[in-house]
Amino acid sequence: MRDVTAKSIKLNRDLDKMLEQALERDLLVRIGWGKQGDEKPKKGEIGVVTHLPNSSRVLLLGELGECAGAMNDGGTFTLQGGCASMLGAFQRSGRITIERDAGDRAGHRMSGGEIIIQGSAGDETGAGMLSGTLIVRGHAGLSSGAAMEGGTIVVLGNTGAEPGRGMLGGRVIVAGSCPPPGEGAAMRSIEDSELDELANQLEPLGLQLDSNALVIVPSDDGPPLGEIPECGVSEGFEGITLVPSARDRLSAQSALDTLTLVLPAGQDENGLLAPLPWIVETERMTAATGPYGVAQPGLVTSEPRANDLMLVTEENLLEAADLIQNCAGMVLDLTSLPVLNDAEIEALLVSLYSRMSDDALVFIKDSVSRVEHLFRLVVDLDLDGALVDVASAGGSRAAAALPRIGLVARAMNLPNQGRTILLELDEAPSAEDLLIARAAGCTALVAPPANEEIETALRWVDGTLRGWMRELGISDLADLNRRNLRALDHDTAAISGLRLVGYDRPLPMWLGN
Repeated sequence: MRDVTAKSIKLNRDLDKMLEQALERDLLVRIGWGKQGDEKPKKGEIGVVTHLPNSSRVLLLGELGECAGAMNDGGTFTLQGGCASMLGAFQRSGRITIERDAGDRAGHRMSGGEIIIQGSAGDETGAGMLSGTLIVRGHAGLSSGAAMEGGTIVVLGNTGAEPGRGMLGGRVIVAGSCPPPGEGAAMRSIEDSELDELANQLEPLGLQLDSNALVIVPSDDGPPLGEIPECGVSEGFEGITLVPSARDRLSAQSALDTLTLVLPAGQDENGLLAPLPWIVETERMTAATGPYGVAQPGLVTSEPRANDLMLVTEENLLEAADLIQNCAGMVLDLTSLPVLNDAEIEALLVSLYSRMSDDALVFIKDSVSRVEHLFRLVVDLDLDGALVDVASAGGSRAAAALPRIGLVARAMNLPNQGRTILLELDEAPSAEDLLIARAAGCTALVAPPANEEIETALRWVDGTLRGWMRELGISDLADLNRRNLRALDHDTAAISGLRLVGYDRPLPMWLGN
């Protein structure tokens, strides 16, 4: 763990304890000063002072990294210093004041509250903003208000090129020098009613606008909103079959080990135990009260149990800090979030697993089309593993994902580092699907049940899985490998690199053992 990560986690955990007492007594939490009032400023911490609850108050001295004050949910945060990108990102309510400069994308995707930057701000200030007010006393960089959907940005200094590019709603008010707006935006003079409206927010800060200010708003003749292509799986593992190894089939009374253990990277204990290699993807598993449903872990978006993984998306990002405290781990879904750089992803992760136990699992999720980037992040950020979504834009064949995942995993040495690879399908899996994923080197499948009858689905898969294991002559799932897989047709053999069923030798394009 990097020093800055360890420092950030400690700061968040210490702050959470202090906030409990401070909220009871309506006190301000001060960070960055010793008991005698001597200055001990923070430096470089990432993902800190996040998820502030309503009525909380924090004053911090120092220079912070990415995502300072992010996911604010009604607190008041004053930073006597500056920070890097994503100040107050995803804020829902509350107030943040920073006394120096902020980096790029301050107020990114904020949906309420107020952010005040006493210095200058970087590029894409208020990018993707949904609502609320963001005030920059100094200058702002390129593309202020890019793709914003609502709210108000006030820049009292100059702004960089292409302000308002791609904006769909809201307004950007610039008191200083303002270049022509970006594509999809138009410029007009400020109205008297707007001056009166904003005076209520600016005058208490000792600030004001005059009638020379310009307002950037969405234009009626902008380009059409880009439609994101639909992602899906056009074909599962139907073109792959399982074949026995050289062993004889097992007797009906043979002991079988269907357990799957998902371990933290580099450890051999404190993992997540799954009776079957299937992590059930659903909103919640609390309704599954039978013996199978209680024991089987899920990937859920609400009400996680101690043996569940929590799927963290932009939709539940604010609530996640409370939800993940007692579950087995989390999966940060990059497909549901705006584009973030490595430092911002790490800062978001820090803000969340600061609220988890030290042995909790931390995964990130992305599409198989970005598997190289996904696995690199797992290694660089020292995470426990990755969830690879087989679905891709325009539809994909699950069989084609196997060699790509395998080759990249081997190139980055993920198996030898003890990092877990989970594979996500968009339909309920069969027992054969689970065995194929295990044989291909994935620890488990993540997929939804066919219906709400989770107990029935798990019981059926368990019985079928055991029948296949006896036929294959395998008593332990760990004994499965690619030698147990065959392609049923030339097309599947070509895209998967598997031997064609009935052939003793692989096709020339075969990619593995």
